[in-house]
This record gives sequence, structure tokens and C-alpha cells, in this order.
Amino acid sequence: MEFFQLTVGDGPLVAAAIHNGHSVRDEVARNLSISEDDRLREEDPFTEALIDWAPTRFVGRRSRYEVDLNRPREEAIYLKPEQCWGASIWGSPPSREVIQRSLANYDLFYKTAYAVLSQLIARQGAVVVLDVHSYNHRRGGAHVAAADPSDNPEVNVGTGTLNRQRWGSIVDRFMKDLGSFDYFGRELDVRENVRFFGGYFCRWIHQTFPDSACALAVEFKKFFMDEWTGEVDRRQLAALRSALESTQSGLLEALSASRASHGH
Repeated sequence: MEFFQLTVGDGPLVAAAIHNGHSVRDEVARNLSISEDDRLREEDPFTEALIDWAPTRFVGRRSRYEVDLNRPREEAIYLKPEQCWGASIWGSPPSREVIQRSLANYDLFYKTAYAVLSQLIARQGAVVVLDVHSYNHRRGGAHVAAADPSDNPEVNVGTGTLNRQRWGSIVDRFMKDLGSFDYFGRELDVRENVRFFGGYFCRWIHQTFPDSACALAVEFKKFFMDEWTGEVDRRQLAALRSALESTQSGLLEALSASRASHGH
């Protein structure tokens, strides 16, 4: 199976679901001792479905347990329990050759991301990237109470790696539009930097394209699925997809205004 899937379209909006994948290469699977269920719990299933409206998108096809695209290269392969929620995941450590092949895929992803974003920026002047993830809130077990909602928003927008002076108007518009979406007669709980501040992919984007790319790490709490069984509520998933898609026109407006005010 391919390592990631790339779709390139028109316009300055890009979305990514880099933790969507679950499969691992045979040579990796042979050494893994972690169960498929435990792997799936820390992956971000169904995030691909949340971004299928975006004109340009990156979708991860392999598990983060093979190589994690949202970590720095030197931490992208989980070799110690402290890198992956305290779990010992290897029956025997992967060989240097296996690690190198995994890192070659990591390098290919970032090389491709650089090429795609560079081309879009050359055509559009600037881009907005939605880096979409999901997160667990029932870590105590399937029958234990969910984590306190006051510290676990339904949507956490991570902006810790962006220049707020440069991109703040885009952040504010995105959060306003997402938060005002009619979600079964109520508003979604959308907050900034409560649980997550944005991972390496967003940091890399901002370091590489500081004046021409705004990346938002969008973390959906897994309230739309059962994180222990992997079963999804299709009705809620479809509504969340629509909520995310509804931010499209506002993002384009805010990006256009931001470019005008910053002389780009």
C-alpha cells in the first residue's frame, strides 16, 4: 500500500489527515508486539472523511507506529515507551535497515509537501493548511467516565507554532465559523490551545513558509466514535465533515484580507 495519498486541486486551501492510516509494512509488523486494537486507539481513523472536500489534501495510509509524520525526524519512529504513551510496542527492536526504509518514506512525504506547498504559494500567494487529527478522552477504559469536558474541547485548534500577529485574523475567522455551525441544533465547543498546540507538521510549515502559509492543527475529540471499539457514528461524522467544510469561504475571505493588509 502507498505510504500517503496526495490530491492536488485549485485554490489556496490544503487539508491533511496524516494520522489516518492503520496499515504497516510486513517487515515492521513482524517486530511489533502492540495489538491492532491498541494501535487503532492512538491513530486517527476517519479523519480522511473529514477533509474529503478540500481541493488539495494529504492522507496518511500507514500507521503512525510505522513512522509518525507529526514528529521531528529523529523522533518519528517510536523506539522507547515514553515516545508512545508508555507502551512497549516492539517484540524485538526494528533493524537499522527497517528504520531507514521507514525514514525514507518520511523524507518522501516532507519532500512532496515542500514541492506541493511551494507550487501552490507560487500560484496563490499564500495558503491555509488544516492539519486534522482526533484525540482520545476515555483513556481510563471503555466503561470509565470520559475526561472532564472543561479541559477537553470537542474541537481543539492548535496555534502554538504560528505567528499570531501575521495570521491571527484567519485563526479567529476559522474558530468563529466552526463554532457557529448548526450541529444538531447546538454549537460545537471549539477552543484554542487547550489540549494541543500543534505538532511538528505545523511547525515545519511555519518555519519553511513563515510569510506565506498558515497551518492550523484541528483536533476533534473522539466523541463521534467509540475510541475503544473503533465504531463510528456516521451521522456525527458527516455533520463534522460539513462543519469543517463550512469554514471554507471564511478562510478564503480571511486569507485574501490578510494578504492585502500585509502587502502580498
